[in-house]
Amino acid sequence: LTPLLPHLDHRNRGMRTRLGCLSHKSDSYNDFTAILPDKPNRALKRLSTEEATRWADSFDVLLSHKYGLAAFRAFLKTEFSEENLEFWLACEDFKKTRSAAKLASKAQRIFEEFIDVQAPREVNIDFQTRELTRRNMQEPSLSCFDQAQGKVHSLMEKDSYPRFLRSKIYTDLLSQTQRRLS
Repeated sequence: LTPLLPHLDHRNRGMRTRLGCLSHKSDSYNDFTAILPDKPNRALKRLSTEEATRWADSFDVLLSHKYGLAAFRAFLKTEFSEENLEFWLACEDFKKTRSAAKLASKAQRIFEEFIDVQAPREVNIDFQTRELTRRNMQEPSLSCFDQAQGKVHSLMEKDSYPRFLRSKIYTDLLSQTQRRLS
């Protein structure tokens, strides 16, 4: 037993180091500007306080705005839950698929990446929804992910969205747009 103790201590120290790195994940306005679709300064000059304030009106308003989506994605990264948004966006893109040939392969890719048990970016959905989606995969259609997408949307809206509105990313962004006015 004694020879194992140094090995265990070494593993624990390594784990503490890794966890320490994770805890330094930032939740700041600068993290948001780093992933803006345009050059950050030019993009923020175009973003009005009114637009950024409207993101608090509803979750769907936030998702429909290019910079709102970027800010929410940056926030989810700080919470290590960006797979929810990525799945939702993949479903939105999937619904635009017009080629029957591409439909099945796109559906399979989304299923393997987000829905399947132990998927690399598995979303948190209940067993029934997962199984319904699995059955839908036998004959993929544009609506085969609707229930799973709805559950993930609801989870983000009820859980992540209120925290986003209280986050440093969002409050710093609002402050930044207001400072430009003064």
